[in-house]
Amino acid sequence: MTRALPPLLLLPLALVACGKDPSPQADLDSLDKELTQTNASAPARDPALTASLADQIMVDPALAGKSNANSVRPAPSPDPGSVPPVDIAAIPDTVDARTLRKAPAASGDCPECRAAQGALTLGALAGRQSAAGTADCTATLGYSAAWANRLPADLPLYPDARVVEAAGATSNGCALRVVSFASSADLGKVVDFYYTRATSAGYSAGHKADGKEHVLAGTRGREAYVVYASPRAGGGTDIDLLVNAGT
Repeated sequence: MTRALPPLLLLPLALVACGKDPSPQADLDSLDKELTQTNASAPARDPALTASLADQIMVDPALAGKSNANSVRPAPSPDPGSVPPVDIAAIPDTVDARTLRKAPAASGDCPECRAAQGALTLGALAGRQSAAGTADCTATLGYSAAWANRLPADLPLYPDARVVEAAGATSNGCALRVVSFASSADLGKVVDFYYTRATSAGYSAGHKADGKEHVLAGTRGREAYVVYASPRAGGGTDIDLLVNAGT
Protein backbone atom coordinates (compact mmCIF):
# COMPACT_ATOMS: atom_id res chain seq x y z
CA MET A 1 0.00 0.00 0.00
CA THR A 2 1.38 3.34 -1.01
CA ARG A 3 1.39 6.15 1.62
CA ALA A 4 0.99 9.70 0.40
CA LEU A 5 3.86 11.95 1.54
CA PRO A 6 3.02 15.09 3.56
CA PRO A 7 3.31 18.34 1.57
CA LEU A 8 6.23 19.55 3.73
CA LEU A 9 8.26 16.52 2.71
CA LEU A 10 7.50 16.93 -0.96
CA LEU A 11 9.15 20.40 -1.14
CA PRO A 12 12.70 19.26 -0.23
CA LEU A 13 12.39 16.31 -2.60
CA ALA A 14 11.33 18.60 -5.42
CA LEU A 15 14.29 20.91 -4.75
CA VAL A 16 16.71 17.99 -4.70
CA ALA A 17 15.25 16.76 -7.94
CA CYS A 18 15.99 20.16 -9.46
CA GLY A 19 19.57 20.07 -8.18
CA LYS A 20 19.07 23.11 -5.87
CA ASP A 21 19.24 23.55 -2.06
CA PRO A 22 16.65 25.59 -0.16
CA SER A 23 17.62 29.26 0.05
CA PRO A 24 18.94 30.18 3.55
CA GLN A 25 17.24 33.57 3.29
CA ALA A 26 13.94 31.89 2.44
CA ASP A 27 14.25 29.71 5.52
CA LEU A 28 14.92 32.78 7.71
CA ASP A 29 11.98 34.65 6.23
CA SER A 30 9.73 31.66 6.89
CA LEU A 31 10.93 31.41 10.49
CA ASP A 32 10.38 35.13 11.09
CA LYS A 33 6.88 34.85 9.71
CA GLU A 34 6.07 31.92 11.98
CA LEU A 35 7.45 33.67 15.07
CA THR A 36 5.52 36.88 14.50
CA GLN A 37 2.31 35.43 12.98
CA THR A 38 -0.65 36.73 14.98
CA ASN A 39 -3.75 35.80 12.96
CA ALA A 40 -6.27 33.35 14.31
CA SER A 41 -5.63 30.61 11.71
CA ALA A 42 -1.89 30.49 12.47
CA PRO A 43 -1.23 31.45 16.10
CA ALA A 44 2.18 32.82 17.02
CA ARG A 45 4.85 30.29 17.98
CA ASP A 46 6.27 32.62 20.66
CA PRO A 47 3.65 35.08 22.06
CA ALA A 48 6.23 36.92 24.21
CA LEU A 49 8.46 37.62 21.19
CA THR A 50 5.49 38.74 19.15
CA ALA A 51 4.43 41.14 21.88
CA SER A 52 7.89 42.63 22.18
CA LEU A 53 8.09 43.22 18.43
CA ALA A 54 4.55 44.42 17.82
CA ASP A 55 3.58 46.37 20.94
CA GLN A 56 3.94 50.15 21.15
CA ILE A 57 7.11 51.40 22.83
CA MET A 58 6.50 53.13 26.16
CA VAL A 59 8.23 56.53 26.56
CA ASP A 60 8.52 58.61 29.74
CA PRO A 61 8.36 62.31 28.63
CA ALA A 62 10.11 63.39 31.83
CA LEU A 63 13.17 61.28 31.00
CA ALA A 64 13.24 61.64 27.23
CA GLY A 65 15.06 64.98 27.36
CA LYS A 66 17.78 63.59 29.63
CA SER A 67 19.15 61.08 27.15
CA ASN A 68 22.96 61.34 26.83
CA ALA A 69 22.98 64.14 29.40
CA ASN A 70 26.66 63.52 30.14
CA SER A 71 27.82 62.97 26.58
CA VAL A 72 30.31 65.30 24.90
CA ARG A 73 28.59 67.81 22.67
CA PRO A 74 30.14 70.19 20.13
CA ALA A 75 30.77 73.73 21.35
CA PRO A 76 27.95 76.22 20.64
CA SER A 77 30.48 78.61 19.05
CA PRO A 78 34.00 78.39 17.59
CA ASP A 79 36.88 78.21 20.05
CA PRO A 80 38.45 81.71 20.11
CA GLY A 81 41.91 80.26 20.62
CA SER A 82 41.61 78.38 23.87
CA VAL A 83 42.92 81.35 25.86
CA PRO A 84 40.76 82.51 28.80
CA PRO A 85 39.65 86.15 28.87
CA VAL A 86 42.24 88.53 30.28
CA ASP A 87 41.00 90.38 33.38
CA ILE A 88 43.37 93.34 33.45
CA ALA A 89 41.50 95.02 36.30
CA ALA A 90 42.22 92.20 38.75
CA ILE A 91 45.71 93.50 39.62
CA PRO A 92 46.17 97.25 40.12
CA ASP A 93 48.91 99.17 38.30
CA THR A 94 51.58 99.81 40.95
CA VAL A 95 54.07 101.67 38.75
CA ASP A 96 54.65 105.26 39.91
CA ALA A 97 54.70 107.44 36.81
CA ARG A 98 56.99 109.90 38.61
CA THR A 99 59.79 107.30 38.54
CA LEU A 100 59.68 107.01 34.76
CA ARG A 101 61.53 108.97 32.10
CA LYS A 102 59.39 110.28 29.30
CA ALA A 103 59.96 108.51 25.99
CA PRO A 104 60.66 110.77 23.00
CA ALA A 105 57.77 111.53 20.68
CA ALA A 106 57.09 108.78 18.14
CA SER A 107 58.29 109.25 14.57
CA GLY A 108 55.83 108.65 11.78
CA ASP A 109 57.82 106.10 9.74
CA CYS A 110 57.43 102.66 11.33
CA PRO A 111 58.71 99.74 9.22
CA GLU A 112 58.56 97.54 12.35
CA CYS A 113 54.81 98.17 12.53
CA ARG A 114 54.37 97.10 8.93
CA ALA A 115 56.51 94.02 9.47
CA ALA A 116 54.28 92.92 12.35
CA GLN A 117 51.03 93.35 10.45
CA GLY A 118 49.46 90.00 9.67
CA ALA A 119 51.67 88.03 12.07
CA LEU A 120 49.15 85.67 13.66
CA THR A 121 51.57 83.89 16.00
CA LEU A 122 54.47 84.90 18.23
CA GLY A 123 56.75 82.83 16.02
CA ALA A 124 55.68 84.72 12.92
CA LEU A 125 56.14 88.01 14.75
CA ALA A 126 59.66 87.04 15.84
CA GLY A 127 60.49 85.83 12.36
CA ARG A 128 59.82 89.28 10.89
CA GLN A 129 62.33 91.07 13.09
CA SER A 130 65.47 92.57 11.58
CA ALA A 131 67.60 92.22 14.73
CA ALA A 132 70.60 89.95 14.24
CA GLY A 133 69.83 86.32 15.06
CA THR A 134 66.21 86.85 16.00
CA ALA A 135 64.65 85.35 12.86
CA ASP A 136 67.12 82.42 12.91
CA CYS A 137 65.98 81.45 16.41
CA THR A 138 62.32 81.03 15.45
CA ALA A 139 63.00 77.56 14.00
CA THR A 140 63.42 76.18 17.53
CA LEU A 141 60.81 78.36 19.23
CA GLY A 142 58.75 76.52 21.84
CA TYR A 143 55.48 77.71 23.40
CA SER A 144 54.90 77.73 27.16
CA ALA A 145 53.76 80.30 29.73
CA ALA A 146 56.97 79.49 31.63
CA TRP A 147 58.98 81.54 29.12
CA ALA A 148 57.39 84.69 30.55
CA ASN A 149 59.39 84.05 33.74
CA ARG A 150 62.67 83.87 31.83
CA LEU A 151 62.86 87.44 30.58
CA PRO A 152 66.04 89.34 31.50
CA ALA A 153 65.86 91.44 34.67
CA ASP A 154 66.54 94.57 32.61
CA LEU A 155 63.39 94.10 30.52
CA PRO A 156 60.77 92.32 32.64
CA LEU A 157 57.03 92.03 32.30
CA TYR A 158 55.08 95.13 33.23
CA PRO A 159 54.18 94.64 36.94
CA ASP A 160 50.44 94.07 36.42
CA ALA A 161 50.89 91.96 33.27
CA ARG A 162 48.30 89.38 32.38
CA VAL A 163 50.14 86.89 30.16
CA VAL A 164 48.22 85.63 27.13
CA GLU A 165 50.94 83.60 25.44
CA ALA A 166 54.71 83.10 25.66
CA ALA A 167 57.44 81.39 23.67
CA GLY A 168 61.20 81.07 23.73
CA ALA A 169 64.27 79.42 22.25
CA THR A 170 67.62 78.55 23.83
CA SER A 171 69.29 76.09 21.43
CA ASN A 172 72.11 77.06 19.04
CA GLY A 173 73.05 80.09 21.11
CA CYS A 174 69.55 81.60 21.04
CA ALA A 175 68.19 83.57 23.98
CA LEU A 176 64.90 84.62 22.41
CA ARG A 177 61.85 85.37 24.55
CA VAL A 178 58.50 86.47 23.10
CA VAL A 179 55.59 87.29 25.41
CA SER A 180 52.12 88.61 24.63
CA PHE A 181 50.30 90.20 27.58
CA ALA A 182 47.87 92.92 28.66
CA SER A 183 48.12 95.71 31.25
CA SER A 184 45.64 98.09 32.84
CA ALA A 185 48.16 100.93 32.31
CA ASP A 186 47.60 103.31 29.42
CA LEU A 187 49.79 103.04 26.34
CA GLY A 188 51.94 106.10 27.11
CA LYS A 189 52.84 104.79 30.56
CA VAL A 190 53.80 101.36 29.17
CA VAL A 191 56.09 102.97 26.58
CA ASP A 192 57.67 105.20 29.24
CA PHE A 193 58.22 102.16 31.50
CA TYR A 194 60.14 100.21 28.87
CA TYR A 195 61.99 103.29 27.68
CA THR A 196 63.20 103.87 31.25
CA ARG A 197 64.18 100.23 31.77
CA ALA A 198 65.94 99.90 28.42
CA THR A 199 67.96 103.09 28.56
CA SER A 200 68.91 102.46 32.20
CA ALA A 201 70.36 99.09 31.10
CA GLY A 202 72.40 100.56 28.26
CA TYR A 203 70.09 99.77 25.36
CA SER A 204 69.29 102.26 22.64
CA ALA A 205 65.62 103.20 22.33
CA GLY A 206 63.77 104.33 19.21
CA HIS A 207 60.09 105.19 19.41
CA LYS A 208 57.89 104.88 16.30
CA ALA A 209 54.18 104.71 15.61
CA ASP A 210 51.76 103.78 12.87
CA GLY A 211 48.26 104.86 13.79
CA LYS A 212 47.45 103.44 17.22
CA GLU A 213 50.31 100.92 17.24
CA HIS A 214 53.53 102.05 18.89
CA VAL A 215 56.93 100.36 18.75
CA LEU A 216 59.88 100.90 21.06
CA ALA A 217 63.03 99.08 19.96
CA GLY A 218 66.75 99.11 20.56
CA THR A 219 69.98 97.13 20.82
CA ARG A 220 72.90 96.59 23.19
CA GLY A 221 75.73 94.95 21.29
CA ARG A 222 74.21 91.80 19.77
CA GLU A 223 71.27 91.86 22.16
CA ALA A 224 68.00 93.44 21.03
CA TYR A 225 64.44 94.10 22.15
CA VAL A 226 61.17 95.25 20.58
CA VAL A 227 58.03 96.38 22.40
CA TYR A 228 54.77 96.50 20.44
CA ALA A 229 52.02 98.39 22.29
CA SER A 230 48.48 99.27 21.22
CA PRO A 231 45.36 100.51 23.07
CA ARG A 232 43.15 97.75 24.40
CA ALA A 233 39.40 97.88 23.84
CA GLY A 234 37.78 98.92 27.09
CA GLY A 235 40.97 100.46 28.51
CA GLY A 236 44.53 99.39 29.12
CA THR A 237 47.19 98.23 26.66
CA ASP A 238 48.01 95.10 24.69
CA ILE A 239 51.76 94.42 24.53
CA ASP A 240 54.02 92.05 22.60
CA LEU A 241 57.55 92.00 24.03
CA LEU A 242 60.45 90.42 22.12
CA VAL A 243 63.86 90.16 23.76
CA ASN A 244 66.87 88.40 22.30
CA ALA A 245 68.70 88.38 25.62
CA GLY A 246 66.75 85.97 27.79
CA THR A 247 67.97 84.10 30.84
